[in-house]
Amino acid sequence: MFKTPHDVPPPLELACLKALWSLQEGNVRAVQQVVALSRPLAYTTIMTVLDRLVHKGKLTRRKVGRAFVYSPEASRDSMRRAAVSELLDGFFDGSEAELLEFLRPVAVPAPSAPPAHEDRQIDTVLL
Repeated sequence: MFKTPHDVPPPLELACLKALWSLQEGNVRAVQQVVALSRPLAYTTIMTVLDRLVHKGKLTRRKVGRAFVYSPEASRDSMRRAAVSELLDGFFDGSEAELLEFLRPVAVPAPSAPPAHEDRQIDTVLL
C-alpha cells in the first residue's frame, strides 16, 4: 500500500492512469486518444507523463516493435485507498469517525405544506 504524500498522483498523471485502467494496456497513442476525450494533449506530453509513472512504479512497460506498451502496476482501488488515507491524515487527523461524521448529510427540515387556500389560487403573474 502507498504511504507517502506523493502516492496520490496529480491530475494529469491520474488522467493517464484512468485511461490505462480502462484500456488495461496501451501505447502512448492509445492513452492520448482516451485522455483527449476530456483534455487534448500533445503526444510528447502523454509520453513524458507515462515515463514519469513508470519511474514512480505505477506503470510497467514493455517494448513491442518500436513502441512501448504500458500497463498499470497500481490498481484503481490501491490508488483510492492512498487518496482516502491522505485525506484522513491531512484533514481529519486519521479519524475515520470524523470523516464519516463530516460526510453524513445534514438533516434538512421537510418543507411545510402550503395552506389549503394557496393550492387553489392561480398565479396571474405568469399569465
